[in-house]
Amino acid sequence: MAFVKGKTTFIYMVRHGESPYEGIDRTRGLTVNGQLSAQSITDLLRGEGIDTIISSPYTRSILTVEPLAKQLSQEVIVCEELKERIFSSEEKRLPDNELFPLLEKSFLDPNLALEGGESNNECQKRAVKVLKELLNTYEGQKVVIGTHALVMTLMMGYYHEAYNLDFLLQTTKPDIYKMEFNRQELVGVKRL
Repeated sequence: MAFVKGKTTFIYMVRHGESPYEGIDRTRGLTVNGQLSAQSITDLLRGEGIDTIISSPYTRSILTVEPLAKQLSQEVIVCEELKERIFSSEEKRLPDNELFPLLEKSFLDPNLALEGGESNNECQKRAVKVLKELLNTYEGQKVVIGTHALVMTLMMGYYHEAYNLDFLLQTTKPDIYKMEFNRQELVGVKRL
């Protein structure tokens, strides 16, 4: 029996642009810089031949990929399971002095979760499940995913250990990683 090579699928992980630190985490929008960077993402990706644009339900992620969708006459498909990791039952963003130590502890113990929150393992499991479904549904296509630094790192980390806390801490707002897959196998990653 001959090996049948699958079609190459490209997933563009687009970390959202800069957003204000205040407010409800789910509905925080973009700062002026974040809005400008959303246009830069559009300029960078409009010639890539993008077939589909999917996003976390969080406003800042949607607003980051929406200009590209409009440019390409597409709709942003919102996927609840691509939301940011839930750190606690609070709806507000954790301050940096609490968030960074929690991130460090979470990468040392992937099952660590605050009350009302989820662990890195739980977040990774739900997000990777979606990614695998997208790889099946959109095989051979180019798909943009509007996402968050931690969720992106956990999805990428499922495929390769290089995507860890150090990687997470050096990402920028926004950031784009073009992942190349042969069926379900990651064969390359390029930062755009």
